[in-house]
Amino acid sequence: MHAERRERTSLAVLADLVGGCVSGDPSIAITGVAPLNLAGQDQISFLANPKMARNLADCQAAAIIVHPSLKGCVQTPLLLAENPYLAFAKILTFFEVPPHVGQGVMAGAHVHADAIIGADVTIEPGCVVCAGATVGKGTHLHPNVVIGADAIIGHDCLLHANVTVREKSVLGNRVIVQPGAVIGADGFGFAPDGEHYCKIPQVGHVVIEDDVEIGACSCIDRGTLGVTRLSRGVKVDNLVQVAHNVQVGEDTLLVSQVGIAGSTVIGKHCIFGGQSAVAGHLKIGDNVTLAGRGGISHSVDGNQSLAGLPAMPHREWLKATMTMTHLPEMRRELKQLKKQVDELQRKLAEDEN
Repeated sequence: MHAERRERTSLAVLADLVGGCVSGDPSIAITGVAPLNLAGQDQISFLANPKMARNLADCQAAAIIVHPSLKGCVQTPLLLAENPYLAFAKILTFFEVPPHVGQGVMAGAHVHADAIIGADVTIEPGCVVCAGATVGKGTHLHPNVVIGADAIIGHDCLLHANVTVREKSVLGNRVIVQPGAVIGADGFGFAPDGEHYCKIPQVGHVVIEDDVEIGACSCIDRGTLGVTRLSRGVKVDNLVQVAHNVQVGEDTLLVSQVGIAGSTVIGKHCIFGGQSAVAGHLKIGDNVTLAGRGGISHSVDGNQSLAGLPAMPHREWLKATMTMTHLPEMRRELKQLKKQVDELQRKLAEDEN
């Protein structure tokens, strides 16, 4: 359960919250956040890109979050922030995400007597917390969450409905897991005998470090031996597959439907676009961006942008895709050139004779 939503707050208080300053009346009262084209006279809006300043003229908001370079561009009071988008995120959180108020173990939840439950938790109906599991203080388990034996959940985590955290998995602090995600499922490991496949026991575990978010219906598989790890600040979108023994570096983003094959190591601050994939047993450097539907099949150095399958430097991929649309025309021209060359060769042969 959450506390009541915050109501009217002065623009000056919001500016202090985000480390900004006010241009105009700092005492005006704000009740919430809305887009530029929908904001009412008691709401605050934002403009992330100064190049779109023309959109401010028709905005009816009580105040607007903008970059300091736009000071004085309109009569509306402004909250000046170096990073308007970040300021928007903090103010939206202030209004719409009130602090958690622990309700304890609610009727209909099953918590094993050997589990360790911290203060100010909420464990809603249908949840199962198995023997030896730990749930840290301030954590909220929504209905039907399952915490396996000896799993550890840190403090101030938020696990939405139908999340499964299997045995021995470890979640750090302030981890958010969206509905239906599975942490610690068996990795896909089978040994062939020439005709059939023998299951390889998956006896490792998963470590999710602090401030990680995992999207709905994503799966983070446990290690065959050892650990699958998502480092601090990693953000995982919906429907992502992270295979056994993968290591994902800090502040990396995995967008929807990304697949990372087993034992691959991914660096810090990487971005993998939707439906992209990385083969197994590879090493990906820091600050690598892979465009949507791209595929990496070999280890790559850091600090580069890639696209395509197989992945290539993004600029080269753009040139290649531009060429694709001309292939039918190029094919016709090649056929004509071949015909002309054949005719020239025939005439040369006749002249020699």
